[in-house]
Amino acid sequence: MLENLALGFSTAVTFQNLGFAFIGCVIGTAIGVLPGVGPVATISLLLPLTFGLDPITSMIMLAGIYYGAQYGGSTSAILLNLPGEVTAVVTTLEGHKMALAGRAGAALAVAALGSFFAGTVATLFVAASGPVLTGVAMSFGPAEYFSLILLGLIAATVLAQGSIFKSLAMIVLGVVLGLVGTDVQSGQLRFTLGFPQLFEGVGFVPLAMGIFGVAEIIRNLECPENRAGTASRVGKLWLTKTEFKRAVPSVLRGTALGSLLGILPGGGLALSTFASYMLERKVSKYRHEFGSGAIEGVAGPESANNAASQTSFIPMLTLGLPANAVMALMIGALMIQGIQPGPRMIAEQPTLFWGLIASMWIGNLMLVIINLPLVGVWVWLLKVPYKYLYPAILVFCGIGAYSINNSVFDVYQTAVFGLVGYALIKLEFEPAPLLIGFVLGPMMEEYLKRAMLLSHGDVGVFVERPLSAVFLLLGVLALGAMVMPSIRRKKDQALSE
Repeated sequence: MLENLALGFSTAVTFQNLGFAFIGCVIGTAIGVLPGVGPVATISLLLPLTFGLDPITSMIMLAGIYYGAQYGGSTSAILLNLPGEVTAVVTTLEGHKMALAGRAGAALAVAALGSFFAGTVATLFVAASGPVLTGVAMSFGPAEYFSLILLGLIAATVLAQGSIFKSLAMIVLGVVLGLVGTDVQSGQLRFTLGFPQLFEGVGFVPLAMGIFGVAEIIRNLECPENRAGTASRVGKLWLTKTEFKRAVPSVLRGTALGSLLGILPGGGLALSTFASYMLERKVSKYRHEFGSGAIEGVAGPESANNAASQTSFIPMLTLGLPANAVMALMIGALMIQGIQPGPRMIAEQPTLFWGLIASMWIGNLMLVIINLPLVGVWVWLLKVPYKYLYPAILVFCGIGAYSINNSVFDVYQTAVFGLVGYALIKLEFEPAPLLIGFVLGPMMEEYLKRAMLLSHGDVGVFVERPLSAVFLLLGVLALGAMVMPSIRRKKDQALSE
């Protein structure tokens, strides 16, 4: 592992890669600070830019945006009670109370330092577990891959926010959109609606940019801006001896919890943050301070969300399966470069695999340096009116969509998916599962066909192979856990009537 990490650092510390890691971290922090932007929309908008970059450089930059957003989200959550990220919602509960009490500096410091420690541990966890999982995955056949992908889709449905049935609908819609185009085996056209531009399928970049970027802009435009000033002065950006002693156990618990839950597909990132906060409320000796500015309520969740953001790379890099919407975008960025993530990635792309892992630690160090001294800059950025931001973003969307294939049709696709994404938001459908279904759907179909060909049409192959059977059993249990509460509620309502 040390030799591999040495290879990774020799790749990551080149001038170009360090420069783009810094750019990614700055952009990620900025969009984390700004409410309503988010890493999914930003990475969607920047996907066309990656086409002209080296694959390693582009992935380092995109990864920096992703975990940089987790840092930035805590700044606006603590100072303004405005969570820039979903995971920062928990931070507002205690962090903003600390700011109101004049302890904003301590809250910002523990968020940055806890995140750096969690990121360091999680990076080592990724480096240690990646090759192990890759070795296991090399023994997978088509039946195992099909069952694992099906389990991932079910887990993404169960763990997604909001209605489970709406999440399931989004997964199905994503799978259907992924099947648009020409069937590789039969050559038949599917769901193309007569458009020759769709013979090769729906464009990943127009879909992502429309569903997340354009739709988010439309949603933000209908909401009047309400950006307040900081509740109080920031104060010293350091911890007292007592605060440090209280924060350390919370950071350790949050790091462990986030490292494990971040691997889960769907909502592992948000789940780890909320789970850490609930854990701290139960085990902390100072639980009576929760709700009025307990430092444990900032240290634990912030460590958990950063650890989870790092370990969510594990299934993407080793199995080619996205743990969340951002990882689905990462897979899309690699596919644009002609690289297929999965078990063979370590052997075929060792510099990319280990260079990305090494850049995570470097990026985390950069983020500590960026976040603490530049608090004043981020507060100023929050005051920029959105009416000056969105026209530039829309122009960038149009140019980016056109530049991939030099096709006006891709610009039209982006606009259409933007309207679809806005409609989904208004109907309270979570769009992230759609992107996961879009990426995994074609893969699931391919492995299904391979398994059926090898077994001569015998569907029993999926339960005869032990690993495949285990994955299917876990999927059934997850479905049962999803359906049982609604059945019980219906029975209770029937009895009460």
